[in-house]
Amino acid sequence: MGKNVLVTGGAGFIASHLVDRLLNDGHNVTVIDNLSTGRMANVEHHKDNSRFKFIKADIADFEEIRKYFQDQAIVFHLAALADIVPSIVNPRGYYISNVLGTMNVLEASRLNGVGKFIYTASSSCYGIPPKEYYPTSETAPISTEYPYALTKFLGETTAFHWARVYQLPVVSLRLFNVYGPRARTSGTYGAVFGVFLTQKLNGKPYTIVGDGEQTRDFIYVSDVAEAFVAAGFSAADGEIFNVGTGKPQSINKLVSLLEGEKVYIPKRPGEPECTWADIRKIQSQLGWQPKVSFEEGVSKILKHIDYWREAPVWTPESIKEATQDWFKYLIRS
Repeated sequence: MGKNVLVTGGAGFIASHLVDRLLNDGHNVTVIDNLSTGRMANVEHHKDNSRFKFIKADIADFEEIRKYFQDQAIVFHLAALADIVPSIVNPRGYYISNVLGTMNVLEASRLNGVGKFIYTASSSCYGIPPKEYYPTSETAPISTEYPYALTKFLGETTAFHWARVYQLPVVSLRLFNVYGPRARTSGTYGAVFGVFLTQKLNGKPYTIVGDGEQTRDFIYVSDVAEAFVAAGFSAADGEIFNVGTGKPQSINKLVSLLEGEKVYIPKRPGEPECTWADIRKIQSQLGWQPKVSFEEGVSKILKHIDYWREAPVWTPESIKEATQDWFKYLIRS
């Protein structure tokens, strides 16, 4: 028999895939989303499903959201503001969404007796690890370089504080570089697939930052949704799990799979050369394994390329303009 579950930010990229999976598994799903970054189109196909309920509300408004947490077995908290540069420009907005909003969701969960709370954390909390910390495990030092990373880590810290003080079962998933259909089309830093796919659709060359040999631990979104399900319906409590593949891929390899012309632009200071998840803990404790290879994932995403047709086209000039705040921040630092 399906359970009652609530997904915050459920109209977003990753969360909407989790909603698909939960409904497919027979659960009753309530989504809370203010649609500031999520898209109704991501969950529109569920509108006639009696087990799906959509609530347009902002997690920053505690009194508005608290009533929707009644009789929920699991809360999957994915609502957040993302990307580095916007967080530098708007740190207060990020704090309100990612810290205060998380506290509101935790408190609504506590007051309504929610059975389990799954927090969506970010691998950005590791900053730029020294080479001895590759692959990066959950015990690696925390180094929050930018407001986005800080607020996501503070959200995680708040979740475990509620777990300790109020005995709310909590599991945190630190996601690495998630990609797949419905990925955000904005965000020069976090959405390399969105940047490249809009360039491909418009016949523009791919703008590769630096020499393209930097690597990222790309993880396909369906594997991430499965990690959420594994964590939510397991006996795990008080645990942090990395979610990646453990097999970093270079930007040059991504471009070769996408095919097309490319141009190289200067490297941005302060960006990691590598993200590389140590996933042994989630493998051993939850039995979770990434299933979609990088080649298969890129092939899948190309089949959904029309999703990016209306997105802004990034050029070397527009990327340079968008990075001005990044460089201003680094100069001040």
